[in-house]
Amino acid sequence: MVRNVLGSVLALIGATAAVWSPFRVWYDGRLGRDYRLAELFSGTGVTAAKAELFGSLVLPFAAAAVVTLVGIVLRSRGLVALAGLIVLGFAVLWMVRLGLAQGSLTVGGDGPGLETGLLGAVGGGAVLLLAALVMPGRKRRRSRRRRTTPPAAAEPTATVEGSRAGEDQPYDEPTRPIWRRPPDHT
Repeated sequence: MVRNVLGSVLALIGATAAVWSPFRVWYDGRLGRDYRLAELFSGTGVTAAKAELFGSLVLPFAAAAVVTLVGIVLRSRGLVALAGLIVLGFAVLWMVRLGLAQGSLTVGGDGPGLETGLLGAVGGGAVLLLAALVMPGRKRRRSRRRRTTPPAAAEPTATVEGSRAGEDQPYDEPTRPIWRRPPDHT
């Protein structure tokens, strides 16, 4: 119970950080919501063109938040982990595409560099993955099918004396032959 609550709280924190990150500065004073989602998959890479809200990085992070909420409701570790991978995947893809367009990436410093919005996305994705590890997941229910046929009776086994188990037979009248040692011809 405690692990489920802790995992759910961590998942909500990670999803909130991921959804909030596009509204913060990502690189060179530019918000994450200003980057077009289609530019991550184009040959030109990231450009200076502005994006519409749901045509930007907000869309995959909002989708990851929805997947997280469904994962919390269903107590599914897999869905929460998938949401974390979506967030991390798009953040890393953005860094790769921006690095190709700019020639290099820097963190902080005097010039343009990676900012807190990207940190929120990477941190949110990492917290989502941590939440998936913490969550116990659903317990598997055992199948409770009723048997339609009675269980097969076990073959009676021979006792040391040779009689079948459960039968009332005298000791000296076995139902099968007892193995006997061959006569010694020395």
